[in-house]
Amino acid sequence: MGDGMAARVMLRGMDLLLNELLGGLGNWHDLGRVLIRLVASAGLGAVVGFQRERLGKPAGLRTHMLVAVGSALFIVVPIELHMSSSLPNVLQGVSTGIGFIGAGAILKLRDEHEIHGLTTAASVWMTAAIGLAVGLGGLGIAIVATLLMWLILSVLGRIERRVEGRDNLSNSTR
Repeated sequence: MGDGMAARVMLRGMDLLLNELLGGLGNWHDLGRVLIRLVASAGLGAVVGFQRERLGKPAGLRTHMLVAVGSALFIVVPIELHMSSSLPNVLQGVSTGIGFIGAGAILKLRDEHEIHGLTTAASVWMTAAIGLAVGLGGLGIAIVATLLMWLILSVLGRIERRVEGRDNLSNSTR
């Protein structure tokens, strides 16, 4: 009986250790779901971040990945800890916080009537929204939003640069 009791105590100890290591995740299925959501948000953030990095923008690959994963994590935690009543507050808090980060990316030049960084701020804001969508389980929505965002930044960005180049060329010939 003594050996059986010791084995049960050891198993309880292992259960306790496993529960602490899973930190609020009820089982391996929950852990898998969280991993998929966080990794997916990192991947979608990387798609946008790579495009921005390639153009030499200040918020590039790592920034967009971190914003996406952080946003997903802020929403996954209350879901996994069964605090779903706090989700509206979390959504509002992330939106506000990212707004402050975006505001820091915007620069108005005093001598010129030009503002720089609006697209960077908007891309960081959209990346946060994508991370929130993934965190809530809307991976399909997040993929569509990422593809649309990539098209806007890449394809429309090229068109915009060509039009601006023509405008600069026509202004210099006047």
